[in-house]
Formats: sequence, C-alpha cells, structure tokens
Amino acid sequence: MQPPKTPFLAVREFGQRLLDSPSDYDALIDMASGCDYVLLGEATHGTADFYRMRAAITRRLIEEHGFDGVAIEGDWPDTWRVNRYVQLDDDIDASASLDAFNRFPTWMWRNREMLEFITWLRAHNAKHVREDRVGVYGLDLYSLYRSADAVIRYLETVDPRQAESARARYEALDHVREPQSYGYAVAAGARTPASAAVIEQLARLRAEEFEYLSHDGLDALDAQFFAEQNAQVVVNAEAYYRETFTGRLNTWNLRDAHMAKTLFALARYRTRRGGVGRIVVWAHNSHLGDARATETHLRGEWNLGQLVREQVGKKALLVGFTTYTGSVAAASRWDGEVEMKRIRTALLDSWEHLFHSTGLDRFFLPLMGPAAAALQGTLLERAIGVLYLPRTERASHYFVAWLSRQFDAVFHLDETGALEPLSPPSGWKEGGPRERNALPEEGEA
Repeated sequence: MQPPKTPFLAVREFGQRLLDSPSDYDALIDMASGCDYVLLGEATHGTADFYRMRAAITRRLIEEHGFDGVAIEGDWPDTWRVNRYVQLDDDIDASASLDAFNRFPTWMWRNREMLEFITWLRAHNAKHVREDRVGVYGLDLYSLYRSADAVIRYLETVDPRQAESARARYEALDHVREPQSYGYAVAAGARTPASAAVIEQLARLRAEEFEYLSHDGLDALDAQFFAEQNAQVVVNAEAYYRETFTGRLNTWNLRDAHMAKTLFALARYRTRRGGVGRIVVWAHNSHLGDARATETHLRGEWNLGQLVREQVGKKALLVGFTTYTGSVAAASRWDGEVEMKRIRTALLDSWEHLFHSTGLDRFFLPLMGPAAAALQGTLLERAIGVLYLPRTERASHYFVAWLSRQFDAVFHLDETGALEPLSPPSGWKEGGPRERNALPEEGEA
C-alpha cells in the first residue's frame, strides 16, 4: 500500500504547468461542461494577470459552452452602462462606458484589461441576434442613491404618478446624499429608518410589472428588470448602511446574500429574455470560495460561493487565483490614491508558499479526486482587497482556509503584475516611484 501523498507531492503531480497558450484553460473548460455558474476569483483587486485570465476563460465559456451573462463585483447601475455598450444599445465607446465607475476604487473596473474584454464582447455580440447577446451585470449594493434615482427616472417614463410616490418614499433616505451619513444618523437615533418605505416601493414596482410590460419587446423587459433590481439594491443597501453602525447584523452576510439573490435573478431574467441563463462571475476569492472551508465560518459568516453551492450543487464551479509575490494596484487608505505596490513574498505557512516551493511557477490545479484527497487540512491564504498594508500583512491579508473544500480548482502564479488604471496617477510606472510602498515607513500603513 502506497503512503498518502504529501501536499507538496500532490501539487507536483496534479499541477498542470501553464504555457501561456489557449490550451492552459482546456482542463477548466472541460470541468465547466454542464455547469450553470462558473465563479472566477482573484487574490487581489489589483492584479492584471487575474483579469486577463478571467477574460480568456470567459471568452471560451461564451463561445464553447454558451454562457450568456457575466456578473462582476461592481454596482448595479454602473455596470448596466457597460451592459448597454456590449449589447449595442449605446453608441458610446468602450472607455466611456466605464466612466460610471467614478467612485473609489475606480481602478477595479476602469482598467485596460476590462476595456479590452468589453471591446471583444461588443464585437462578439454584433454577430448575434439580440436575444443571444451576452450581458454584463453588477452584483454589489453600494449604490444606494444612484439606484434610487434610477428607479424614479424609470417610473417617470412609464408611470409619472408612481414616480412622484417613489420620490416621496425615497425622501426618507436623504442625508446629504451620503450612505454612511444616513446609516450613522439612524444608528444614533437622529432619524427614522427608511426600511419600510423602500420595501413598499419595491413591492409596488413588482405589482405593476404586468402593466409596465404591456408593450412587448426586450426594451420593456430590460428596462423593467433594471428598475426592479435597482429597487432591490435600495432595500438591501439601506439595510447594509443602517446595520454598519448598529452592529446588530453581519453586514458581510447582508452583502453576499444580496449578491446571491442578484445572481439567481439574473439567471431567471436571461432565460426570460430568450437566453440560457448561464453566468460567469468575477469577484474576489473571499466572496467566491466556499466560506464553510475558511475561518470566517467560525464567525458565522457565509459568502456568495457557499450560497451558490448550497443552491445548485455541482452546477457551480468555484475557481480561485493565487499569487506568491509581484506588484499590485492598491491604496494605503480608504478613498486614497491608487499606488503600485510590491507584494511581499507569501508567509511560510500559506498555500501560496507551498505552491511556490514546488518550483512549478505557474500552474492549474484541479481540486477534485486524488488531488483533493491529498490536500487535506488548512493553511493561510492571501487576500488583498483595494487596500494593501504590508506592515500588518498577517492580520490584514491572510485567513485560514481548507483549499480543496473552498474551491473546485485553483490557478497559481508565482509572480503577478499590477493593473494599469485607465487614468493612472502621476508617477505611475512599474518599478518606478510608486513601488516605494513595498516597505512603508513607520506609521504609513
């Protein structure tokens, strides 16, 4: 009887070295056969390699498996503008379609890799009938006021009287048009929560759907769905910002539950408009890996990956992306300027260090069957969001994870490069002045 393989030997045996060719994704595309949801992660919000790889995989899923939707970790109304561009509903150019992403962190979606992907997608859609065109949609809920405004604008076109009612209901939200200020005022008892009013508005919009869709055609269906989802965003965003300051509910759970609800609504909508409702998701590993396999589960947290797995089982494929070192586009503080920062080499007791130690450099690792059996147990896993704080590396950017239970497959890159924003700040250059942040001075982090 052979002794069980160590994780090191398992990665060496089952890891498939990447050759920078289309065949790099053959195994994953095969795994995706029969899936309705393919969730593509990222270890950071600022790595060009991850965006390029997700774009390449998504193109193949669209062309070879008929996926007809791409859902990103972006706000609903901002991403809808991109959707209109790729579906040839707007004459604006690709760069202009990304202009709605004008709030921190703008580089997450206003970058060259995203620009290239949506340019390709528009050209792809131009060859197809309208019902078959692939859409791009946002899963997030930060757009409290923008979504409320969008609901009112929609109702002004189909039901001016209801537009006035919506305006009155949403007035309860106003607090210098800043969601955080609204949440703080409610938590402090300085104002009455708007929760009942915004829920009533969502219910009213849904109740009138049949009348608003009395005119046949995709235009009416698209407009109604856009408005309903904006109304849903307002409901969930109001709860999110209100609970941010009370601490009674876990706002992470509220946010990821909203993402899951939006994702499944998207699949139904795509089917209703004549498509197949198969969606590719782009978001951070921390949202897409199954939370039950991480330390966050002990805090009572769930995430999108867990909720999708619980709902559809093997119809979902969860894919992680990891990096050992390199550079990343990130800020040093919230609302701060984006910088190019060096990523410290991974900690010794991490999955990334284990992968680096194999010498494979860049590889794809399926986490099913023998590989999963060999990769038992937990190690640290890196997670860099829109901030990167090297001085507090362990506390800020690692969590404990059982990788083979968290994902169905992983792509590992030993060294990765930073995204380039479409409007980079002065001095932006890889290897240039911005990389002074690799080891910040005391107090800088």
